[in-house]
Order: sequence, then C-alpha cells, then structure tokens
Amino acid sequence: SCPDRLFASEIQSKLQTKILGKRIYYFDVLPSTMDAAESLARQHAPEGTVVIAEAQTKGRGRRGRQWISPKYKGIYLSIILRPDTAPGASSLITILAAVAIYEAISGLTGLEIELKWPNDIMFQNKKLGGILIELNAEADVVHSVVVGCGINVNSDKNSLAPASGSLKECLKAPVDRVALLKEILRAIEKYYLLFQHGRSAQILQAWRGHSNTLGSRVKVSSLNQQIEGQAVDIDSDGALLIRQDSGVIRKIFSGDVLNCKPD
Repeated sequence: SCPDRLFASEIQSKLQTKILGKRIYYFDVLPSTMDAAESLARQHAPEGTVVIAEAQTKGRGRRGRQWISPKYKGIYLSIILRPDTAPGASSLITILAAVAIYEAISGLTGLEIELKWPNDIMFQNKKLGGILIELNAEADVVHSVVVGCGINVNSDKNSLAPASGSLKECLKAPVDRVALLKEILRAIEKYYLLFQHGRSAQILQAWRGHSNTLGSRVKVSSLNQQIEGQAVDIDSDGALLIRQDSGVIRKIFSGDVLNCKPD
C-alpha cells in the first residue's frame, strides 16, 4: 500500500496533464503555499508549477483570513499560471478553479457540492474549501497568477473552523487525497485551456449550474458598504449581478456573500 502523503512522485504517476504538475514542490510544513509559489513565480518558475504542503502554519484565505491546515488531513496547494490575458479577466480564473474542483470532488465521491460566489466550495451550508487568486501584473499585462486551493478532506470536526466541514464528515468515510489531488489538477488544466482558447462562456455556464448563490436573496459586504438584493447572474468577467429592490442591477467584483433567509 502507498502512504497517505502527497509526494510529487505519487501525484505525477499517470497524471497525464500537458501543463500542470510537470514540476511539483512538496513540503511537509510551510508557512503558506501561496508565499512559496509567488516566490517561485518571481524566479521565473514555469507555468504549471505546483507547490504542495501537508500543513501550513500561516495558511490564508481571502482578505487575509486564516486557513486552518491540519497536517496530513487536507489538500493545500498553489499553482503558477501565466495566462495570456489582461488583468481584468483574471477573476475568471477563480470561476474556472471552482468549476474544476466541483468536477473533481463530485466525480470522485459522488457528493453534490455547491459553489458559492466568489470562491467557496460548500455542502449543506458548510464550507469544504476555498480558492485564493493573487496576481503579479501591470496595467495591461499579467506576469503570473498564483491559484491557491484549500480543501478539507479528512479533517475531523474538532480541527476545523466553525461553519466548516470536510469530505470525510460528509461521506462518513475517508477520501484518497492523492486521487483527489490528481483529479483537481486534471480538471483545472481542462478549464484553464478552455479559458486560454476564449471559451469562457462554457466555464461560466458550468458555474451557473452548480451555484447556490444565483436565485437567492443575498447581502454582499464589500469596500465598507453592504448591498442587498437578488443574485441574478454572473457576467462575462465573473462579477456577480445583484438586482436591488429598486430594480437597479449592481455589478459586484468582490465581497463576502451572505444568503438571506426568506421573509
């Protein structure tokens, strides 16, 4: 039997990707896979380079929040991409990563997870994972995008943040982390290549089909303001469209979304 470790040799065996995972840096413990990947990106690491840690001491999510990363229990990785796109289109990478993770988890486990805009992987109102995107860009060119993914795989309830869950808890059985990570890399590459070939509409449509945000009344906290209304769609660059009670459609590029209970 193989050890439950995300060794590069285990991940690369029969991976069969064209870009992702050709170079993998594996660490037992890191402060943050994002920091390590960003450092490698500045040193001109090739596109598709992956950084994996079995645990993080300073794992982070959006807006500098802590990402709890118990050792040998989750998947914590960052991927270096170098898309040929303007900085404004890079928010679609969050969307494509979410769709890819949905496909990987549902395909391997059969679990009907949901996607919460902009970056959460959910099951029955519990957060199973999240996505973090950080750019190195100028006004008109992207030098690199680091895509961070954190998935609670075999974590026990007492090791997780409140309102979080794990795949093991949902399934009442442990999940093969190596097999899941391989599926995630294959799926991210699949949707990234669609993005690179101008087929973003296909990615957006897939996200819409798995969303628990669209059609709901939501409250979005963003840039010291709160906007409440009906989440009606995402547009071509992945922004959330909210119809306020006045009928005005607001376009939201980032923020924390709270699904409001019906009156």
